[in-house]
Amino acid sequence: MEAHSRMQNNHNNAPHPTLSVAITGSGGSGVVTAGHMLLQAVAGAGYYGLMARSAGPQIRGGESAAMLRIAPRRVDCLDDSYQLLIALDWLNANRFAEEIPLTGDSVIVCDPAAGEIPPEIATYGARVMEMPLKELAKGIDGGRINMVALGILCDLLGLPQEAMLAVVEQTLARKGEQVVQASQTCVRVGYDSDKPLSLEAHLPAVDAPPPRWNISGNEASGLGAVRGGVRFVAAYPITPASEVLEWLAPNLERLGGSLLQAEDELASINMIIGASFGGVPALTATSGPGLALMMEGLGLAVASETPVVVANVMRGGPSTGIPTKSEQSDLNIALCGFHGDAPHLVLSALDIADCTFTTEWAVRLSESLQATAIVLTDQSLGQARALVDPPRRAPAGSGRRTAPPCDEPYLRYRLTDDGVSPMAIPGTDCDLYTADGLEHNEKGTPSSAAQDHQRQLDKRLRKLAGYDYGGDWARISGSGEHCIVTWGSSAGAAEEAARRLTAAGTGVRVIAIRLISPLPVQAMGEALTGVRRVLVVEQNHGGQLFHYLHSLQLLPADAGLLARPGPLPLRPAEIVARMTEEM
Repeated sequence: MEAHSRMQNNHNNAPHPTLSVAITGSGGSGVVTAGHMLLQAVAGAGYYGLMARSAGPQIRGGESAAMLRIAPRRVDCLDDSYQLLIALDWLNANRFAEEIPLTGDSVIVCDPAAGEIPPEIATYGARVMEMPLKELAKGIDGGRINMVALGILCDLLGLPQEAMLAVVEQTLARKGEQVVQASQTCVRVGYDSDKPLSLEAHLPAVDAPPPRWNISGNEASGLGAVRGGVRFVAAYPITPASEVLEWLAPNLERLGGSLLQAEDELASINMIIGASFGGVPALTATSGPGLALMMEGLGLAVASETPVVVANVMRGGPSTGIPTKSEQSDLNIALCGFHGDAPHLVLSALDIADCTFTTEWAVRLSESLQATAIVLTDQSLGQARALVDPPRRAPAGSGRRTAPPCDEPYLRYRLTDDGVSPMAIPGTDCDLYTADGLEHNEKGTPSSAAQDHQRQLDKRLRKLAGYDYGGDWARISGSGEHCIVTWGSSAGAAEEAARRLTAAGTGVRVIAIRLISPLPVQAMGEALTGVRRVLVVEQNHGGQLFHYLHSLQLLPADAGLLARPGPLPLRPAEIVARMTEEM
C-alpha cells in the first residue's frame, strides 16, 4: 500500500498532464454540440482529446452530458475526476453525479438563475463559480447559452480564442452568417466575462502535432469495414450501433457498394450471408439483442463456410438493459452463443482508432479463412469521439480463395491441408454444389454419415486453429512481475493504471487481447512468462474473460479479478487500487 500512496500523491501533486471537463444540460440545450466544438478547438490548439457522451433512455429530450479529457498525448480513457463542470441547467443533472466525479479543487460553473445545485453533485464539495449564462446570452441577438459557456470554458482551460472562433465558423456556416456572428459574439462574451475562480491545473505547452483525425469509434469501425473490402451492408438500426450504419450508407455508395436497412436482425444476417455467397464481402452492425437474434443465421454461415462479419457495439444488458450506457457483457454470447461446434473468430477493438484496424483485420481474416467474425466494441468506444493519429492498416491477408471455372470434379468442401477450400461464385461454369445448413460431404451433398461429420468439423476447426495470426493478437506494453490482462475498451484505463504503478516503482505489464477466439494459446503463455501476479480487468458482472481464460488453463489459480458492470466506466485509480491489493 505504500507504493500506492506514493503513486497517488505524485499523481495529485505533480503538474496535471491532462484536464477533464464536463458539460451538462437538458435535451436540446446544445450540450453535445458544445462538446463537439470544444473537442475541435482542442485539436486546433494542438492537443489530443477524448469526448464521451451520456444520455438518458428517452427517445427524445431528457438530459445529456458531454465529458472531455484533454492532453498533450493520446487519450484512451476518462480520468478519475473532473477539474471543471459547467451546467447549462440542472434538469436531471443528478443522474450524472456518479459519472462526473469531482474533488474539492474542481470548479462548478453554473447560473444562479437555474436553481440550486443538486445535492448529489454538491456533496463533492467542489468550488462554485456563479455566472449569469442566461442573462449574457439574452443580451446578444440570437445568442445561445451553450455558446457563452464555450467561451467561458475555453478561457478557463487556456485555449486560444481564435481556435474556438474558427470552429464556430466552420461548424455553423451552413446555418448562415447571422447565426455564425451571433455565436462568435457569445464566445467572445464568455471569454471576456469576469471569472472569480480559476483552475488549479493547467495544460502544458505543446509543439505542432502531426496530422490527427477527429473520429468516433462507430465511424472508425465503418472505415475499417470499407478498408477491408466490405461493399454490402444490411442492418436494422439499434442503439448504440446505428452510427456505424449512418457513416457507411453514403460512403459505401461512393465506393460502388450499398447499404440496405432490413426489417429486422433476422433478415439482416441472412441478407449478408446471401451477398457474401454471391462474392461480395458483407457486414452487419448490431448490439446485444440483435446479436442474439442472429445466432441461427450465423450458424448457417459457419456450416456453409460463407465469410461474414458482425460489428457488435455492446451495451448494458440483459434484455433491453441500458441501451445508452456501456458494458462488456456480450463476450459469452459471442464466444458460445452458437449451437453445435461452430468455430469462428471473435475480435475486440482496444480504443477508438483501433476500431478501424480491428474491423479491417476481421474482414480480411473472414475472407481469407471463409469464416464468421464477430467484432466487439461498446458504447463507450462507439459513441465517443477522439483526436487520434491516423489508424494503421491491417495485414492484407490472402483474400478469398475462389474456384476456377470447370474445376472437375468440383469439391466445394475439399479437405485441404489448411482447411480452406476454393469457393465458387454463383454462375461459374461447371462449379455446381449444394449450399445449405445441413452437414455435408466434400462435394456439399447433405450427409449424416459419422465420417463426413467428423471430417467437416475437423476442417472448420483446422483452418482457424492453424492460421498464423502474427503479433496483432494483442497489444502488450510494460514489463515486470505483475500483469494486467484485459480486453476491449478497458484497455485504456488498464494501461494508464500500469503506467502510474510503474512510475511509482512497481513494474506492471499489460496484455490487452484483440483476438479473443481463437486465442493464440502459445503466444499468450509466452506473454505471461515470468509473471507472479495476474489481475484480469473487464467491465461486466460475471468476469467473462476471466472464466474463458481459466477454461483454456492460461491463468494461475490465484489470478485476481476486477470485474465491474456498467454503466460507470472503469477508471485508472480503481485499477491501481485493486492491483496494489493483489501485489
